[in-house]
Amino acid sequence: MNPIAALLTGERILIDLDVASKPALFEALGRLFGNAGGPSASVVTGSLATREKLGSTGLGQGVAIPHGRIRGLAHAMGGFARLAHPVAFDAPDAKPVTQVFVLLVPEQATDEHLQLLSELAQMFSERSFRDALAAAPDPAAVRDVFDRWQAQ
Repeated sequence: MNPIAALLTGERILIDLDVASKPALFEALGRLFGNAGGPSASVVTGSLATREKLGSTGLGQGVAIPHGRIRGLAHAMGGFARLAHPVAFDAPDAKPVTQVFVLLVPEQATDEHLQLLSELAQMFSERSFRDALAAAPDPAAVRDVFDRWQAQ
């Protein structure tokens, strides 16, 4: 199993999430983690919003990887949302976002944080990976796409 798949559980995968803005997305992602045994919704939302103020986490090609450091978090956690409608994200290519992977790491996990972000960037740089996520009919199928991915 690749390191990203190990972070992702079915409870933290949303399909066709209907949000109209980046702040609404961050609130929904906060609830996603709070409801799935992670940090509280307000902590997640605040961490993502604080990081986003430093610069957009939009990668381009309709993908964003919002991420944050969480004090007291024991281990890294991931979540994925496929949006029902594209959301403006200030990505380098100016394309709105439809696929979002959220990465939460412990406050002091600098090396792990950078390694996971690098792995995510590599995954989402592959068109076939993005297409498979776009076509996945349910959270189990999304999880399977992440499970099967291997670096080329």
